[in-house]
Amino acid sequence: MDIPVQDQSATAGDTLDLRDPYPYFAAKRRGGPVFHGTVMDYSKTPESLRPSDSYAAVSYSAVSSALRNNRVFSSQLYDSTIGVFMGPTILAMDGARHRAHRGLVSTAFRPQALMRWEPEIVRPVCNALIDEFAERGSADLVKEFTFEFPTRVIAALLGLPEEDLPFFRRAAVAIISYADKVPRALQASKDLKHYFLGQIEQRRANPTDDIINDLVTAEIDGEKLTEEAIYSFLRLLLPAGLETTYRSAGNLLWLLLDHPEQFRAVQQNRDLLPQAVEEGLRYETPLTFVQRYVTEDTRLEGTDIPQGAVLDLCLGSANRDENRWERPEEFDIFRTHIPHISFTAGAHTCLGLHLARMETRVAMECLFDRLTDFTLSSEGDPHIFGQPFRSPNTLPVTFDVVT
Repeated sequence: MDIPVQDQSATAGDTLDLRDPYPYFAAKRRGGPVFHGTVMDYSKTPESLRPSDSYAAVSYSAVSSALRNNRVFSSQLYDSTIGVFMGPTILAMDGARHRAHRGLVSTAFRPQALMRWEPEIVRPVCNALIDEFAERGSADLVKEFTFEFPTRVIAALLGLPEEDLPFFRRAAVAIISYADKVPRALQASKDLKHYFLGQIEQRRANPTDDIINDLVTAEIDGEKLTEEAIYSFLRLLLPAGLETTYRSAGNLLWLLLDHPEQFRAVQQNRDLLPQAVEEGLRYETPLTFVQRYVTEDTRLEGTDIPQGAVLDLCLGSANRDENRWERPEEFDIFRTHIPHISFTAGAHTCLGLHLARMETRVAMECLFDRLTDFTLSSEGDPHIFGQPFRSPNTLPVTFDVVT
């Protein structure tokens, strides 16, 4: 099983600790909402993929403002980075083209489908995984649960054969890790294109009840998705559907295990789970920043930014902004809810945010319904770390089975 392992070394001039980047973020916020520099580690990125000039927004107001202004802060940047491997996707589109394309692909995520997926796919997948380790009384909840269940769920939603799981898991990890190994990512992109073209042809010959079929048949005002648009979106959906959910679920479990009184409260009252999920997303944002291309000379929160610069929008810093939350550096599922920005904002708000939230909630419910008395082992130093993706690589626990 290829779980993406985050480098634990320091980056950004040895000032940003990947185990705990939040003191660095807080120090940057004290200097102002925007600074000239980056929160990205480009040490392993090919020169051709590095921007010539970078700025970073670290306050909630600056990040939120930039996300809601696609004209000045454009997503087209991704055409020259992840788009090289994904192909043309809504991730890099703006304006009318983005709205039209998003309208077509969003038909696959309609609310009635989400309601059906929970009992028919997500809950059975989670329970099947728990069946594999429950009687043992111990498990690594990352390797055996949080990394596995989103992979199996997205495969089921796409209607892919279970035996193909190892292939597209490896391909998804290869693409999302493109900065480290470009040739491997390019080959994975080609392999997925060929694979999905075959799946598209199968749906045209024999329609099915899954997301790929929805994309093949989607139509708005007489417009349909091209084959390139479909397989590019599917190449995006695989790592996106895996990364955010597996990391947010792992983060929430670690945080609850590290705060046993809050863990007990959630176990005793499942109505607390939705707010626990939101606090986990705020406190440990799975993806700490996104980037935008600056299309014209502009000014953001008092800082001049020139045309052509790349702007890092630091979601992880914005979600701990002391001007928005009281005690932002504390994990507290009982706090008064104030919306976070983990799924970004504006036109590019994450299309799968409702699915990700539902998957994380159901995963926790299944664990707590069947297992109890969790104890986290110190073996392997379980801890949340990484940049830009954050999660624990291991969660070794012992537990009892609910009788």
